[in-house]
Amino acid sequence: MRKKALLLALMNGLAIALWAQEGDLRLLDWQPKSQLVVKETKVMKPKFPVIDIHNHLGNLDRTQEFLDEMDKAGVWMCVSLDGRSRDDFYKKHLEVSRKIAGDRILVFFAPDFSRIDEPDFGKKEAARLEQAVKMGVRGVKIFKSLGLTVKDKSGKVVPVDDPRIDPIWAKCGELGIPVMIHVSDPKAFHAGPIDKYNERYEELVRHPDWSFYGDAYPSKEEILNQRNRVIARHPNTIFIGAHMGNLPEELGRVAMWLEQYPNFYVDIDARISELGRQPYTARRFMIKYQDRVLFGMDNAPNAENYRGYYRFLETDDEYFDSVPAGRQGRWMIYGLYLPDDVLEKIYNKNALKIFGMYKGG
Repeated sequence: MRKKALLLALMNGLAIALWAQEGDLRLLDWQPKSQLVVKETKVMKPKFPVIDIHNHLGNLDRTQEFLDEMDKAGVWMCVSLDGRSRDDFYKKHLEVSRKIAGDRILVFFAPDFSRIDEPDFGKKEAARLEQAVKMGVRGVKIFKSLGLTVKDKSGKVVPVDDPRIDPIWAKCGELGIPVMIHVSDPKAFHAGPIDKYNERYEELVRHPDWSFYGDAYPSKEEILNQRNRVIARHPNTIFIGAHMGNLPEELGRVAMWLEQYPNFYVDIDARISELGRQPYTARRFMIKYQDRVLFGMDNAPNAENYRGYYRFLETDDEYFDSVPAGRQGRWMIYGLYLPDDVLEKIYNKNALKIFGMYKGG
């Protein structure tokens, strides 16, 4: 009897231990499988040839691999934003891309803001840009470090609308090339600490350096205002707001900017997780501003990732995971089922219109 009681106690203890272990599951390890049964549409190729306006192909050893993935996914052309001015890397990027991909990979020039304190920085960098364009560069890329972490010799963060940069913006307008401008990050990376109220908690726990909350950084609002002052000051220059104008969480405000600034466009890269959780609003936005939205992915060319974007844009599928297209946040997304004429503009026509503004030979 005693042995039986002891055995029962041990079994109960084991059950409690197992329950406690399962109850202590970390949110970071939780990967629930949805039991919802809904339609799943495979979109192997897009309805129209794609121009990916926003990608990073600076790993030149993988250029052939990138091209092969583009072919698998029906991507006609891809823009690499990695044509760094520093150390003249853009020259090597142009050389390798042309040799392997011909005119299917376009390179954008990224100014070297580490030289911001040099006399006549803006004029000198604008001259370097002009030379780069003669060699084949077709745009400028501004990384999010401007306005956020780039500092001059005074120790102050260099604002996006710093007058020392004006010659570069003006030169882009003169040459008829666009500026792909990424300023600030998702609202959750700026708006609060990494705590239980932050909707991007999981990502920020894994990457605490992605948080720009606190007095050490300018506010997201101020950085966006700096960008908008630049757009207003240079009406002859085309600006493409990366990541849905860097405010996909507030499409109403992005719409306001599109109304206010005729030289402002947006791309969808790396933000279908945000757009797909508000499908009605996003669909109305895409249709209304169909002439101002461009396709981009921001992940190295991969056929499966591209297909995730096609499914999002082309189908009315419900409650599906944006992974492998690149999930941000713990939620599922819904397809926009855009009309064909809108799809064609987003996939390639709007990009062709912008590239057609080039004033070179």
